[in-house]
Amino acid sequence: MPHLNVIFTGTSAFAVPSLQRLAKGEYVPQAVITRPDRLAGRGAKLSVTPVKEEALRLGLEVLQPADAAELLTILEKRKTDVLVNVAYGMILPSKVLQMPSRGCINLHPSLLPAYRGAAPIQRALMAGEKVTGVTVLFMSPKLDAGNIIVQHKVLIEDDENYGSLHDRLALEGAICLEDALDMLVQGNISSLPQEEGKASYAPPLSKEDELIDWDKSATEIYNKVRALVPSPGAYTIFKEKRLKILEVIPVLECPKKTDFETLSYTDYLPGTIFYVGKDCFHVRAGEGFLRVLELQPQGKRRMKVEDFLRGNPFKEGEKLG
Repeated sequence: MPHLNVIFTGTSAFAVPSLQRLAKGEYVPQAVITRPDRLAGRGAKLSVTPVKEEALRLGLEVLQPADAAELLTILEKRKTDVLVNVAYGMILPSKVLQMPSRGCINLHPSLLPAYRGAAPIQRALMAGEKVTGVTVLFMSPKLDAGNIIVQHKVLIEDDENYGSLHDRLALEGAICLEDALDMLVQGNISSLPQEEGKASYAPPLSKEDELIDWDKSATEIYNKVRALVPSPGAYTIFKEKRLKILEVIPVLECPKKTDFETLSYTDYLPGTIFYVGKDCFHVRAGEGFLRVLELQPQGKRRMKVEDFLRGNPFKEGEKLG
């Protein structure tokens, strides 16, 4: 198979499986470019990116330009056939896109043109999608709008959250990326323009996205909760403190205290604690109920509701939000 001079740009954990697959296959990157180290955590310790950590483990050269100008300088000094970009965290300017002789390709975790932008996995889960996927495309100046090289579909499981779907898409994306490079090197690549009329967008998450609106249906709230697990977590307010809700089950029919007694809920407003059991509690939603199984009180660790209730007894009729 003909040789390709590959430069890999990536930063987050999503890019690690792709880097691993390239490094162990036919397309070992001549250099790995990632974002600069930064101070993080309470102790303001210097933190390296997941891609840098893995690249050093693999024995690859690591470069960390501070900005696009430094990135351009690096590429000007190297013979690069293709730049492979996976979750780098910087919009590449046109001059950079023009440098590699065979173009710049990007791995994106959606079935483009759906969910262009920064948070496609979370937004797909919030929308209750049943199918998503990964796309490898040629990069263009317009965000996530270049010609599509190859796509792989992925079914979203009913109980899937952001963490599990992120990891599955990262693995599938690595396979998809290698397929695209095989096509490029073999000369049988055919790219298709995206249908602009079908484009949708996945903007970055905001603080408002994390707040639970109990007037929404149980299904909508469930989708929000799972889209934000393990981080940053959806939250509500209880006794003037944040309470993250991390595992829930939507219950569309009225819960029962016993097998013989159906609760009356006509006087309960959305957000009201409707029933408290030993290992869960139910909250009234705009439509249906949420059975809450796991949460995280402000300033404390994540815990099962059973453990939380031992020291924090909820009362039926108390209000969240």
